[in-house]
Formats: sequence, C-alpha cells, structure tokens
Amino acid sequence: MNLAEQPEVLALASVQNAVETSLQVRPTLVCLSHLRWGFVYQRPQHVMSRLAKNYDVVFFEEPIFFEGDAPRLDVSNPAAGIEVAVPHLPFGMSGEAIDQAQRQLLDKHLAGRVQGDLLLWYFTPMSLLFTEHLDARVTVYDCMDELSAFMGAPARLIEMEQQLMARADVVFTGGVSLWEVKQRQHGNAYPVPSSVDIAHFAAARQALPEPADQTSIARPRLGFFGVIDERFDIELIDRVAAMRTDWQIVLIGPVVKIDPQTLPLRPNIHYLGARQYAELPDYLAGWDVALMPFALNASTRFISPTKTPEYLAGGCPVVSTPIHDVVSGYGESGAVFIADTAEAFVEAIENALPLKGTAQFLQRADAAIAGMSWDNTSRFMQEQIECLR
Repeated sequence: MNLAEQPEVLALASVQNAVETSLQVRPTLVCLSHLRWGFVYQRPQHVMSRLAKNYDVVFFEEPIFFEGDAPRLDVSNPAAGIEVAVPHLPFGMSGEAIDQAQRQLLDKHLAGRVQGDLLLWYFTPMSLLFTEHLDARVTVYDCMDELSAFMGAPARLIEMEQQLMARADVVFTGGVSLWEVKQRQHGNAYPVPSSVDIAHFAAARQALPEPADQTSIARPRLGFFGVIDERFDIELIDRVAAMRTDWQIVLIGPVVKIDPQTLPLRPNIHYLGARQYAELPDYLAGWDVALMPFALNASTRFISPTKTPEYLAGGCPVVSTPIHDVVSGYGESGAVFIADTAEAFVEAIENALPLKGTAQFLQRADAAIAGMSWDNTSRFMQEQIECLR
C-alpha cells in the first residue's frame, strides 16, 4: 500500500472542505526533531515546508551545548512559515536539568503565540521527556526509522517510544516494512514512504553544467548521495572499486557516527563531502549508475531510502543491496537492480551501465515513481490530522 495507489483518497472533496474549514484559525505545529533543519534535506524538511502553508510550524531541534551560564533559544526562519528553534545549554548539565531547561525554553517560546490548536509532531520519542505536559489537540508520531537500532541510540528510547505510542493519535511510518511492525502497536498507523520532488531531480535528465569537483573525474561514474554512516557498506564499496579500477565511484554526503579513517582510500573512490539539496541534480546528471550500497544490519532492516525515487526521477539506473522495501517496491520495476554480494553488485552495474538515457529505461523509471510527490504525501498526512481535530 502506498500513496500513489490511493489517488481517490487524496482527491476526496469532502475531506478537503473539512481541512479548509478547520484551518480558518491557523494551528501551531511543534515538530520535535532529532535531525537538524540544516542537515541533509529530507523528509522532515519536505513535509514541514508544505504543512507550513496551513500551520505555524515550530521546528524544535535537539540542544547544542556551549561554555556559558544561561540556557537560551536561538530562533531562525529558514523557509516561509518555518521557525527553527535550537536550545543552547551550558556544558555539564544533568539529564534531568537538560529536560527541564528544554521544557522551560519551549514553554516560554510558545506562551502567547498559540492562537489555534496545538499540534505535536514527534520524529523522536525522546522529546517526550520535556513535552509530556503539553495539551495537544493532535499528537503525531512520524516514525521514519527504527531509531533504537541505530548506533548511539539512547538507552531509554524503546521505553519512550512505548509511551509515545500510547499518547499518539496517529502514527506514520517511513516505509511498509516498518508499518508492518508498528501497526501491531497502534490502531491508527499508516505506511507513508518518503517521496520525491520529481521536477527537482528530473533536471538531471538534461545536460547540466558539470560541478567543478566532478569535472575531472573519468567515466564511467557510479554515484551515491546521502549520509555515510553505519548503514553504509564500506567493505562493499572497497571491493567493487578494487574489482573494477576503471570505474569511478563518487560519494557525496557527510560522514557521521563512523571514523572517517575506516573509509577505503583508492584512486577511483572520490569523497566530495556534503552538498546542498539544490546541487544534487547537477552531480546526478553526470553519473552513469546510481548506487545504494547499504549494509544489511539492524539499522537498515526497516529503512525505505528516499534516494531510490530521486535517482529514478533523475533518469539514472539504480543498483542496490537487497533492502526489504527497495526489493518489494522496486525489485520488479526493471529500473532498479538488486545484488547481495560484491560480485553480484559488479555484474548488476555492468547490466545497468548501457541503460541511462534510453527510452525503454526512462519509461520503466517513470512507471516506478508514477503518482509519487511530496505534495501528495504531505496532503495525506494533513488529512489524517484534520480528521482528528
């Protein structure tokens, strides 16, 4: 089940009328996020920037610690209708003091500004530690990933998620496999896989100016953009690069939670670092095959990578390890190749290399992402909220 298969739900005039009526006084939506607005542009930014057309969004991030005496809240407006609020707390505070400081900063920020309903949107259950006192009209748990399986997950995360599940009015999951688990824990859960801004990435199907740091890299080019962390199969990339030294592997994204010294260093592996969302099509246009070299471990068991439809929208064949939601969602598309070993990965890349730009491949890619859009995804989520208000 996905949103592309439910156009009739999204088009219900009666629901839309109810939404418009209830939004005459704009609600305040407080989004509690473990991801920063300025980090990789992904689901939180896509969804919140669209919900901000009808809600006043306060995007409340995890704290930053500094040398000082008094907690403070730094507020910025990176997009229309979005307030990003970042707590700055002194070093050395206890866990209880940290929760209390965040509670006070948030309460002070919201005081006098909430005119309509208060909506709470949780990306992380840990935020419940300083928001459990808030009286929300609707509480949303957007479970993007199984966070308890990630490296460095807080010890209390599972306990806090259980509490959030009990409080939440609606639960969204980042993919179907995660929904299969969470729907057994909550009676109003929906699979809402991350979507794609097709127009943004479709620009990569045309000839675009080559980024300066990619111009000198030879072809064929195999590319990846995203976070390089414990989910990334370092050994797989190293082996593919060693097996085919004529292939150039371009890796774009920040290195997080793993030691950069563990990354393989070869002449045909190119680490270009993090890039802005707006720049990604420029890089993608110059790749021959897009890669999703995810390790198969606890942290990837339930992921539904956003980059799958982004690569396809850009007209690039995809080779992926057998991530469950990728196999079930795209395995029969003819546009995404699945491989479970380094040898199979090399063979899949060889099969994918001739496809880019061909009419047959582009038809398959378009069919795989037909009906997908962040507008539809956000509209579906908003409709669930409005049905509960």
